[in-house]
Amino acid sequence: MQLPWRLKFGVFMAPFHPVGDNPGLALERDLRTIRWLDELRWDEAWIGEHHSAGWETISSPEVFMAHAAAQTSTIKLGTGVVSLPYHNPYMVADRMVLLDQLTRGRAMLGVGPGALPSDAYQLKLDPTRQRPQMDEALGVIMKLLRGEAVTHESDWIQLRDSRIQMPPYTEPHMPVFVASTLSPAGPTTAGKHGAGVISLSTFMPADASVAKQWQLAEETAAEHGQTVDRRNWRLMMPIYIAETREEAYKDVSVKAYEFQYDYFDQTLGRTFQYDGKPEDFAQVMAETGGAIIGTPDDAIQAIERLWDVSEGGFGGLLGLAHEWAPSWKMYRSYELFARYVAPHFQGQMDSIQLAQSWAAQNRDALNANEVSAVVAAFNTLGSAAPEMVHGQRVPGADDDVT
Repeated sequence: MQLPWRLKFGVFMAPFHPVGDNPGLALERDLRTIRWLDELRWDEAWIGEHHSAGWETISSPEVFMAHAAAQTSTIKLGTGVVSLPYHNPYMVADRMVLLDQLTRGRAMLGVGPGALPSDAYQLKLDPTRQRPQMDEALGVIMKLLRGEAVTHESDWIQLRDSRIQMPPYTEPHMPVFVASTLSPAGPTTAGKHGAGVISLSTFMPADASVAKQWQLAEETAAEHGQTVDRRNWRLMMPIYIAETREEAYKDVSVKAYEFQYDYFDQTLGRTFQYDGKPEDFAQVMAETGGAIIGTPDDAIQAIERLWDVSEGGFGGLLGLAHEWAPSWKMYRSYELFARYVAPHFQGQMDSIQLAQSWAAQNRDALNANEVSAVVAAFNTLGSAAPEMVHGQRVPGADDDVT
């Protein structure tokens, strides 16, 4: 499949760790995963911010990213996401510019309104205001990232001639993205401020609503005199790859089912509707488009379908950083994806396949030339040529060697 640009691949690391697991060791596994992805040349890792509910235990993505950056070389690290109503926007911008400098341009800013009702409750936030607050705060942040002095007065943001003293490393500033789930707030806010979009709703079966999210971003951008670029659109889905489809289904079905039930239903109170057997859950997810589970070939086909559903393309795909299989199998899944899936969408296979195809098509003539060269070398030295070269009989004096 010929794409107009190189797709980027990464993980969206909330993270999700079942209650009962040692939280410190879980963080160490998250760091090991990012180091492994960096070694495998994955492009991005997005780190979440959560403060309650027991599953998602990284409270400061910036701190985690700084630690991970010191242990990696090329992988870009993004906040996935900073919940803007929780913070003074000046502090968010200032911390991110520092991180941009420390990582030499590997930092990305992803923002959202805050996803956990328990976070909003503890911080005494009004859930109906969180999305407007995200929009307001992002407007301030974009001005600060552009080097402007900002004076802003509202009931929760007070700034007076505020300017970030540290210049960004990235020109003009780091990439900025807005998370989008089911409501239109994410893509419309992104469009209003000329930011990218991280679509989290592709976690559910993909359909035309995916394309609608980008359409909203484009329409809103036009209304506000902004431009948005599809290459700054990320889709997020669970991904798991194995050597066979049957192995992939077997590896993750039960844990994927338990995650949906224990987290969304039992912890967050969002009803999980599934009447089948847990052992069949991965196959159902894969067949309905709610996850990419199977072989590398299955993954390639699924990404091609996503491209078609997007009605114009997207810039990257983020795999949900889950632990539905043992660590060594998860690492193998990441490796299979990097070796056999990503190159098909990053322009890394065409020249390799062309070189092999050309050599195969011309192998007889090339081998004949090599044999002739060997015979000529022996003749020059006045020695008898061997009877066989690379398993091929050397022509005799009466043979026609061309």
